[in-house]
Amino acid sequence: MSGSDARSAWEAAAEGWRRWEAVNTAYLRPATELMLDRAGIGPGSRVLDVACGAGEQSLAAARRVGPSGYVLATDMVPAMAVATEAAAVAAGIANVTARVCRAEAVRHDGIPFDAAICRLGLMLMPDPAIALRAIRAALRPGGGFAAIVPGPAERNPFNALPLAVLRRHAGKPSPLSGPGLFALADARTLTQLMEEAGFGDVSVTVVTSERRVASAEAGATMVREAFGFYRALIDDRPLAVQEAAWAEVADVLRQFEGPQGLVAPGELLAASGRAG
Repeated sequence: MSGSDARSAWEAAAEGWRRWEAVNTAYLRPATELMLDRAGIGPGSRVLDVACGAGEQSLAAARRVGPSGYVLATDMVPAMAVATEAAAVAAGIANVTARVCRAEAVRHDGIPFDAAICRLGLMLMPDPAIALRAIRAALRPGGGFAAIVPGPAERNPFNALPLAVLRRHAGKPSPLSGPGLFALADARTLTQLMEEAGFGDVSVTVVTSERRVASAEAGATMVREAFGFYRALIDDRPLAVQEAAWAEVADVLRQFEGPQGLVAPGELLAASGRAG
């Protein structure tokens, strides 16, 4: 998917992402707290959030840095930047600024950042190596960077099974290389990528979590409305093909339904390092 196609896909899904954010990001919270810890975010920190989405983690960082700190949230999708600023205003948080910016083009405005974060964005970037070098250049020497990416597909069935269904119905097999949800699911690959970008003291931690949604139908609806990467796979197919695909997505998710609704296992990788 080209950069413009990816931007269009996420622009179309931005409202859905905002609507489902509380449900969609609940499973990310333990990894998010670890990400903020590993980046070294504390009172007074200047923080860069790359691929901020609707800004839930941007606001979490802003609460940590307090009124003497600052968070610049960036995203290539204008609607995501708008959502982040709106969320900050609604929460009464005044130290967050959102900017439309591709990850490869991030930079500081004369004062390097103390820390940078990237939650569920690095693996979808056309060239994460270039993005990582840009992030490192925006940090002060010794500044911390931490990112979250999904672990292996087999340990994330809520993500992997719908993706496989949609690819099959769309006639679009998984690419052998390039951006993708599980493109950085190997800790060794992630470590090497960060080290080659100039980060030292790199570490990768596995964080297990659970996806919890009211039902399989609700889970399928969330994927359809909020996951731009998934929607883009099938949106160019005839309506009948789309509907059949989404019905099967709900079917494959029913195996995780139980008395507490849909509960699916998940695994995330939290990677961190220091700018050299």
